[in-house]
Amino acid sequence: MSYRTFRDFAAVAEQQGLLRRVSKPVDPSWEPAAMVKWAFQGLSDDERFGSLFENVEGSDLSLCSGALGASRKAYALALGLEEAEINPRWESALVNPLAPVTVQSAPCQEVVFTGADARLGDLPIPTWTPGKDAGPYLTTTVMTAEFGTGNQNTGVYRTQVLADDRAVVNLAPGRGGHGQCATWWAQGKPAPIAWVIGAEPAFQLASVATLPTGVQEMAIAGGLQGAPIELVKCVTNDIMVPANAEIIVEGLLQPGDMAPEGPFGENLGFMNPGSDKPVATITAITRRSDAIYYGISSQMPPSESTVLQSHANAALTLKIIRHDMGERHVHDLHYDLTYGGQMAHGVIAMTPQYPGHGMKIGRLAAEVSALKRITVVDEDVDIRDTRHLDWVMNARYNPSRDTVIIDNVFMRSAMDPSVEAVDGVKMGSKIVVDATRSVPEDDFSLPHKDIMMKALESWKSAGLPDFDIPRRAQLRIDKS
Repeated sequence: MSYRTFRDFAAVAEQQGLLRRVSKPVDPSWEPAAMVKWAFQGLSDDERFGSLFENVEGSDLSLCSGALGASRKAYALALGLEEAEINPRWESALVNPLAPVTVQSAPCQEVVFTGADARLGDLPIPTWTPGKDAGPYLTTTVMTAEFGTGNQNTGVYRTQVLADDRAVVNLAPGRGGHGQCATWWAQGKPAPIAWVIGAEPAFQLASVATLPTGVQEMAIAGGLQGAPIELVKCVTNDIMVPANAEIIVEGLLQPGDMAPEGPFGENLGFMNPGSDKPVATITAITRRSDAIYYGISSQMPPSESTVLQSHANAALTLKIIRHDMGERHVHDLHYDLTYGGQMAHGVIAMTPQYPGHGMKIGRLAAEVSALKRITVVDEDVDIRDTRHLDWVMNARYNPSRDTVIIDNVFMRSAMDPSVEAVDGVKMGSKIVVDATRSVPEDDFSLPHKDIMMKALESWKSAGLPDFDIPRRAQLRIDKS
């Protein structure tokens, strides 16, 4: 079962070296964000860790970032899993969601500030791209509700702080949160909104997935967690929020109240200039008595947001192909950790059943996802090992035979910086590569498995350095 609170996860992550405390005073206008960037830009996946800043100037609360998405290992830990279990758990959650339950009291409401006492300035909110962002930003889960139905949307919508009681939200038309708020504005009423900070890991991981319209993120989060998410009603509006969160910020979006939002450093690795977006008036801040502020770090890949999005969206695409389209011979799918699944490279492992099956699967993935590049390989390839993939591209891929370009693909918003907008519209392309076996192969040039395993014992008895067998090597030895 996944951790039921963020702090429980953080405690174990610290024990395992996946979270480290920073006790020196830090200036939230530049220092924490830049230090977190070094963790992602300077360290390998295996070395990376999240940071807990205990002494943030101007706030009594600690600030944490980079912990949930430090690496695939950290992501798995957040769900209480081994790394190989991530996609199967996601697949199970998408097929068997668990509806949330309501509680009457909650840790997230141990301390309540309303009116003039609810000040965003009391929170350790960082400026994520110092010197370039328009100001401090909330980078966390945002919850909205549809007028008259109680249906709620959950997503990560960056939010620029304008003042202690005002913030402008990146609710763009066409996104679920904007559509729900519009149902209130059409009635001439303010739309309720809530920011959920430091919720249980499963809730935060589900919030970043690009789920189909009508699918409830909270129910998927329950499936990921292995138990329903507990919800409590906000103090100043009717939005139901995770009871076990660290902090909840509540607000209202008045009809027609707009302000410039941005620029902001996006997870594509470029600055987004932004535009006019809806403004929220803060009505309450509730929190645990010893709350931890959590902010997702984005900007230049690799970053926390790309790790979180890549895992969620890869699992969603895999579920669609395997369950909705019945392609059960597809075994695994990996999104690279650059664009979070928006314009990423997706690698699919499968057991082809007939000539052209690999290309068919690649085309399906291109159709149902925002992937820009799709590579399909056999089940004997470690799709998360770039060295193995390079070998496969040399050994099994014939470019003139195994490549398809899909042209005139509409690119949403600022996606795909390689394409220039014409009259505000971007039309790009995708590439599908079928790198599955298409001709008979000779035996691998490795000794038989029994000899290799005997040699491993000889290696150990000789006192040579211990190591874990890479999956790439194990897959090859198993076939030798």
